Amino acid sequence: MDKLQAMETFVAVVESGSFVAAVDVTGQSKPAVSRQVSELEQFLGIRLLHRTTRRLSLTDEGRVYFTRCKELLESIQDVESEVGLNSDQACGRLRIGAPQDFGVEQLAPLWGKFTEQNPLITLNITLSDRTIDLLEEGFDMAIRISTLGDSRMVARPLAPVRMIACASPAFLERHGTPVSPAELRDFPFISYSYRNGGDEWHFKHVHGDTCQVRVRSTVYVNNGATCRAMAIAGQGIAIQPDFIVNAAIQSGELVELFEGWSTGEQLVVHTLYPTRTHLPPKVQRMRDFLVEQFKVPPWCPKPAV
Repeated sequence: MDKLQAMETFVAVVESGSFVAAVDVTGQSKPAVSRQVSELEQFLGIRLLHRTTRRLSLTDEGRVYFTRCKELLESIQDVESEVGLNSDQACGRLRIGAPQDFGVEQLAPLWGKFTEQNPLITLNITLSDRTIDLLEEGFDMAIRISTLGDSRMVARPLAPVRMIACASPAFLERHGTPVSPAELRDFPFISYSYRNGGDEWHFKHVHGDTCQVRVRSTVYVNNGATCRAMAIAGQGIAIQPDFIVNAAIQSGELVELFEGWSTGEQLVVHTLYPTRTHLPPKVQRMRDFLVEQFKVPPWCPKPAV
């Protein structure tokens, strides 16, 4: 006996009101419908239905069993729908990990648009600057800013990230403006504490010159937005991603330093997910949405008209 099919048949008999009517619902023959209900009663050791020539009615035990069967079958349908086994629809809970600053400043404005387009997807977003292990922690996908993605993951590039050295006009007026990265050692520096390189920075000029310098950090902060705020307040020079500081540079709150120089850190915003095969529709939908949104990174300066 296929217990699950027998339960479905029993529910169909009760809801349709007869064995004959259940034939149309289940697509089985009347003998098959009758046999499955009888086998279910034998398995349970109880009578589920009172049978007369005129009508069917549930026994007390049958009424309880019918209610629980309905709940169980509906739960199975919910699970199948959520994981996409029953449909190609993009639906269910989508768990995403993203860096704190990027999540707040660049992703948060996009979630409303995504949910409007995908009302059957429930977003569960975790913002953290630590490296999330998608497989171990049960995430569907992650946004990561790095040079390389996790080798176990599929990494889809979204946008390049440029690191920018900057300071406030007031700070530069008080301390002077450094003309090359080598002079950074003489200025107070605001450091992002999660950076792998610590206080050592490597720079490269467009003409090929290189420079290595150890900065004199006066403060370490594990949050890029706080680094930006301190730089705007004139507390020191900061090197931060363009998606954090470009708006402040455009407004004049910060001044970009060292024209022609780059840090040499070729960072890229990636979306990561565990596999290319059997990718759930909800993950596909989010991946394609992010690719479209970051075709032109929103933090990049708009060309003058």
